[in-house]
Amino acid sequence: MIEWYKSDKLSIFFSDIPKVSIRYILPSMTETEKKSIKKYPFICRKSVSITICDYKKQKNYNFVIPKDYCYDGASVPRVFWRLIGAPTDNRFLIAALVHDVLCENHNYIDNDKSLSTNIFNALLETSEVNCFQRCLMKNSVACFQTLFCHW
Repeated sequence: MIEWYKSDKLSIFFSDIPKVSIRYILPSMTETEKKSIKKYPFICRKSVSITICDYKKQKNYNFVIPKDYCYDGASVPRVFWRLIGAPTDNRFLIAALVHDVLCENHNYIDNDKSLSTNIFNALLETSEVNCFQRCLMKNSVACFQTLFCHW
């Protein structure tokens, strides 16, 4: 396991380095395929096991991001790109990958919205996203989860 992040509150381990790619629209694709790629332009090209160690609760969580999992990257509204960065910024891709999986599978971390937000923040920190951008993204994600992810 690769230690991706470690603090006194949380550790995150990956079985392997995630391989994220961009999916491209090709002329030969159906309208359904094109629509899917427009909605979820990123793909995880290999399966990755993740272990989250929550030292506060003294609990470990394990889950797998399956090969070919498609997601939308960081959902940064265009109006905030100057402040935060574009959704395609490579510093956001792994944090967004893990966070999207957790938003779709609340049970992976016992429906703990706060832990999901802290994991997202930790992964952004590991990717050297500055404190101001992380704070904006973390708070936006927390609001989004509450309003749209039924947490």
